Amino acid sequence: MRLTTDPAAPPGTAPAAPVPADPASLKVVPARHHARWAAALVVAVLVAQFAHGLATNPVWEWGVFGDYFLSETIVQAVWVTLQLTAYATVLGFLLGTVLAFMRLSRSPLLQTVAWSYIWIFRSIPMIVQLVFWFNLSALYERLGVGVPFGPVFWSVDSDSVVGTIGAAVIGLSLHQAAYAAEIVRGGVVSVDPGQLEAAAALGIPRLRQIRRIVLPQAMRAILPTAGNEIIGLLKGTSVVYVMAIGELFYQVQVVYGRNGRVIPLLLVATAWYVVLTSVLSVAQYYVERRFARGADRTPPPTPLQRLRNTVRSLRAAAARREEPVVPPKTPSAVRPKTPGENR
Repeated sequence: MRLTTDPAAPPGTAPAAPVPADPASLKVVPARHHARWAAALVVAVLVAQFAHGLATNPVWEWGVFGDYFLSETIVQAVWVTLQLTAYATVLGFLLGTVLAFMRLSRSPLLQTVAWSYIWIFRSIPMIVQLVFWFNLSALYERLGVGVPFGPVFWSVDSDSVVGTIGAAVIGLSLHQAAYAAEIVRGGVVSVDPGQLEAAAALGIPRLRQIRRIVLPQAMRAILPTAGNEIIGLLKGTSVVYVMAIGELFYQVQVVYGRNGRVIPLLLVATAWYVVLTSVLSVAQYYVERRFARGADRTPPPTPLQRLRNTVRSLRAAAARREEPVVPPKTPSAVRPKTPGENR
């Protein structure tokens, strides 16, 4: 150890702190996070208790859960749920995209109509909209085609056109379109307007600007929120039980209404919703990764790629352990030459 002093320091000042001659001789003391370890211990105990309760509590009735999880009735109900989600997603986002560009239009009429639609359909609960569309025939007995405010050339009974499934799809789609419009509008607004100005200066048509310049960049902002909205729609399809449609939650209610096994049947519905939302989350991850290629040229590896890399590294490490250890060759002792040897 040695003491260092500043020659320019005024006399009478305290000497500087001792500086070790070798920094490697310093003792490294790791930081201790006692609160973090205590919180981790509490969480681990709670998780263990929850898992123990799932495994030992007889009320869960895992045997009944296994009997109904892949039963024909439940699988058909899952298929109906997926159909409702797919139809409402496609139709809702198509209509929502139109509404978003109507709000971005310079026409006051289009802006007002789009804003009013979004305001109304976001204000009314989904279950109220579904019941309204289910009773559409009470408001309009027949639907027809003709001259506006004039004669009708062709008409049909509304019940034959809008059935129970049709009313559910219409209600879900119109409700979803109000939220999709704001999602799409937010993504379009996030694109730098200077790019549109440059495209217009190059003479690119307006529709091609939107299709080739705006939307590919807006998708990076649209996809995370849109993925959450689709997952919410998947779970929101359970509301159509008020229309007696055989989706997942309705069929679960029918089954436990017959046999009285409420808890295991609700667990069946919960497990299926977890599986379906997990699949949608994985699809959202890969779609977001695809549209992020323009901004991130070297994206991080996917979980599957990480798993493959880990397996390869483990195999390489195991192969290195199995290789025989060859001792290094030691150089032979150098013998001094005698005076008579050739140099």
